[in-house]
Amino acid sequence: QLQLEESGGGLVQTGGSLRLACAASGRAFSTSAMDWFRQAPGKEREFVATITYNSVSTWYDDSVRGRFTISRDNAKKMLYLQMNNLKVEDTAVYYCARRTITGSYDSWGQGTQVTVSP
Repeated sequence: QLQLEESGGGLVQTGGSLRLACAASGRAFSTSAMDWFRQAPGKEREFVATITYNSVSTWYDDSVRGRFTISRDNAKKMLYLQMNNLKVEDTAVYYCARRTITGSYDSWGQGTQVTVSP
């Protein structure tokens, strides 16, 4: 398991950008696939993006593909989510999570709020 802490959320206008960060502690970070999720008020938590342990592969939900970029720095034990051209519907609490080899998640951060105003 990892200890995860997100930061970088805030209030931004439509079309703006934010960069979220997720700081990890624990030796497993550099060998773990990592994901970003989000949860809007009254909705289920949903997948946003994933990155393999070595950054070779990434994948995005259709709703953010082309606008968001997931990246990581294993030396710093950091995960990032660059969010551009933000929309009101991107408003949510964003979470980073460690995905195990079985596809389950065993580590979650506390979340960071992103609010996009019209």
